Amino acid sequence: MKFSVSRGELVDALGVVGRGLSSRSTLPILSGILMSADSSGEVTLQATDLEVSIKETLSLAGVERPGAAVLPGKLLGDIVRSLPEAAVTIDVDGEMAAITCLQSSFALRVLPHEDFPKFPHVESETMVSLPAGTAKETIKHVSKAVSRDETRPVLTGILVTVEGPQIKMVATDSYRLAVKESEIEGGCAEKLEVVIPAKVLEEVARVSGGNEDISLGVAENQIVFSFGRTVFVTRRIDGAFPNYRQLIPKESETKVSVAREELIAAVKRVSLLAQHNTPLRITVRAEDQTVSLSATSHEVGDASEDLMATVEGKDVEIAFNHVFLLDGLAAAGGETVDIDIVSPLKPGVITSPRDDGFLYLLMPVRLN
Repeated sequence: MKFSVSRGELVDALGVVGRGLSSRSTLPILSGILMSADSSGEVTLQATDLEVSIKETLSLAGVERPGAAVLPGKLLGDIVRSLPEAAVTIDVDGEMAAITCLQSSFALRVLPHEDFPKFPHVESETMVSLPAGTAKETIKHVSKAVSRDETRPVLTGILVTVEGPQIKMVATDSYRLAVKESEIEGGCAEKLEVVIPAKVLEEVARVSGGNEDISLGVAENQIVFSFGRTVFVTRRIDGAFPNYRQLIPKESETKVSVAREELIAAVKRVSLLAQHNTPLRITVRAEDQTVSLSATSHEVGDASEDLMATVEGKDVEIAFNHVFLLDGLAAAGGETVDIDIVSPLKPGVITSPRDDGFLYLLMPVRLN
């Protein structure tokens, strides 16, 4: 196999495919990238960790000799990124690959391409097309609430629902819940409800362009994303996603509207004393129209700060994990946020007047 391609295009392709490399596998072949060149002039790059498979196509490569080989993925990426901006030639002969660019040359040992896992072929039962910008924005709103606990696989995914002109994504780690609903211009003819691994959605959001459409196909146990020259295939997560609707309070006793950036800054300051899982205490006073934040660490000291707010309803005192609270405030967007509180022992709900499709529910921490 021998082909030449611009260094910039190869860097971009390796950056995408490299996200599928396995770092922990005992199989050396999974730390490599399969490169295949055909006589039509296309070069395909593939990587997999057996859970996620990624394929990227280089259409502007000059193919001199078709063929295939597996090159060490991370090392290849490091080499190509270090090269000057010029044409890069990869020439595989037997067990060695020569990589040349201007006066630079490298020789790498290759692995047999026959041992590389076949790229999954997915017969999609349902297919929808999503504007990349809308999908990326929706993923960003909910991804912080995803669980990292692998013992409950369904919570490591994001529930994606597409129906008509709306896409909804939901994530929860059982301590907080994020819901984001967005409009799809033109709508979708098919209905879809599936739990997708959050790390895959985050990678798709990271590497897809803002102006293209993302095609999402769902089969019995696999999901395929395709956009531009890139294809992602991953397993779908089995299991019932929690009935999140029953967790959302229908009404509240206290409603607080406060400047979002001011609240974020105050939470960051006061939470400097909220060490070792010390809760951040929030005291709402309707008569004074204030919100007071406080944190006490017995070994270190305490901190407090008052903010002006618009308060409707009863006085209340509630406490939250400050990291989870900051995640919700960051995702909400807008100049102000609304916080609805039922009682100190029931979840608080953060919404944004600017974005009626977003909701962030946060379980309280019990106060001593």
